Amino acid sequence: MAGKFFDELEVGMHIQHARSRTVTEMDNVLFCALTMNDQPLHVSEDFASRTQFGRRLVNGIYTMGLVVGISVGDTTEGTIVANLGYDHVVHPNPVFHGDTIYVETEVVEKRESKSRRDCGIVRLKHIGKNQNGTVVVELERITMVLKKPGATA
Repeated sequence: MAGKFFDELEVGMHIQHARSRTVTEMDNVLFCALTMNDQPLHVSEDFASRTQFGRRLVNGIYTMGLVVGISVGDTTEGTIVANLGYDHVVHPNPVFHGDTIYVETEVVEKRESKSRRDCGIVRLKHIGKNQNGTVVVELERITMVLKKPGATA
């Protein structure tokens, strides 16, 4: 199992994820179509060319999802019970077609679950950067994570 149990995650732990992903035009257009988001800044090159950006931006919700997805293998794959929430989401810089996204994660908080003895609550801060090291999204993800089997005392 690739993910970490509650007992293996320590506050202050930093994870530099080895995986990255280059965002394509298809990713952006398909995500916008699937979510019925027809914002012209994402889907109309003509409209976007007349904005301060000069070209289409990748949908920020897609970017957030990609960053969380890249982090899963090293954090919660197979050990998560639920994502409980997302906080403090910011998009300080845009993502464009052709940008490659890299992710780092910090464990910022953890506590025992009050309702489940076999789980703990972990707050993870994910930072997504493009190929130039520019931060494109930051967010905190609150997760309920399993404890190692037999560690429920």
